[in-house]
Amino acid sequence: MTMDISDASRTTTQTVTDYDRAKEVQAFDDTKAGVKGLVDAGIVNIPRIFIRPPEELVEELTSHQTNSQVPVIDLDGIRGNKLEEIVDQVRAAAETWGFFQVVNHGIPLNVLEEIIKGIRKFNEQDVELKKEFYTRDRTRNVRFNSNFDLHYSRTANWRDTLTISALASTDLDPNEYPEVCRDAVREYIKNVTKLGETLFELLSLALGLKAEHLQEIGCPKEYTLPCHYYPSCPQPDLTLGATGHSDPSFLTILLQDQIGGLQVFHDNQWVGVQPIVGGLVVNIGDFLQVVSNDKFKSVNHRVVAGHVGPRVSVACFFMGHNAEIPKSYGPIKELTSEENPPIYRDFLPSECFSKRFSMAVDDNSLLHQLKL
Repeated sequence: MTMDISDASRTTTQTVTDYDRAKEVQAFDDTKAGVKGLVDAGIVNIPRIFIRPPEELVEELTSHQTNSQVPVIDLDGIRGNKLEEIVDQVRAAAETWGFFQVVNHGIPLNVLEEIIKGIRKFNEQDVELKKEFYTRDRTRNVRFNSNFDLHYSRTANWRDTLTISALASTDLDPNEYPEVCRDAVREYIKNVTKLGETLFELLSLALGLKAEHLQEIGCPKEYTLPCHYYPSCPQPDLTLGATGHSDPSFLTILLQDQIGGLQVFHDNQWVGVQPIVGGLVVNIGDFLQVVSNDKFKSVNHRVVAGHVGPRVSVACFFMGHNAEIPKSYGPIKELTSEENPPIYRDFLPSECFSKRFSMAVDDNSLLHQLKL
């Protein structure tokens, strides 16, 4: 496929007086209809706020495709004689890729299918019903908007998001969830948080610690569930579904539909993560890279836009102790020594979130800021 960057070049050479980005962003935000509202209006050319800078588009022309594959780990036999083999596979993936997919993870296929359907239904219901949840107030447990960093990012991404945040140990009031996807989301959360505990046990063992270590320091204590809806895009070469970023979390479990579009930065190139029916994508977050003292890697990933859509994905970020009882984290003592001193200082997750929600998603300075 050839990429026509002439549209981007023309728009980005306009004078500042021709283009007031803040005004256009605010006008888009005020619709409360998100990117889907633009698609429903029948746009042919995407608004300038979504168009990537010309230098990024030119860079895409010289990027190389690869046939590499993110590791796939079969969790069948985890409670039996395959535990050691599975731990070895998790260790290798966490150290080299920072990403892996899991199959036979214990979450029924119908639970995965129902939440994908539910998120699609939420986004495709009457816009006035969606607007009831539209907010940029991060204290709300359930909130809908387009691009959390819309007002300070360099370019907006082609997606809308329903986000749910809570303690893993408690359920939200059922009435807080959108009715159209309430049952599907609640059932998925119950399953994915349980899987998160299992994965933290594997990661603890992979670090040479006792199985309960990461759970005991509260890594799975709180979660955030961003449910992304990526509408079809008339000019996918000019924008992204999600800008390249790493996750401000300990661990992320991602469910994606079969459309594809997720890419991981590995060996200086973007590698597509091929969807697996019934599979889940797992990636190491920034916080786990810190507490592992760089043994595990948190790597950049992104989502490309596409003509085919909508694409739906559901991420579960495990955030540690954040809102309820703030707790500081740093390199785990058992993983440091005179020969391997701490690389990072201690931090509060809330400190990192404050920075993350006041800067663009592609400003990957979090780990740099935490280095000693």
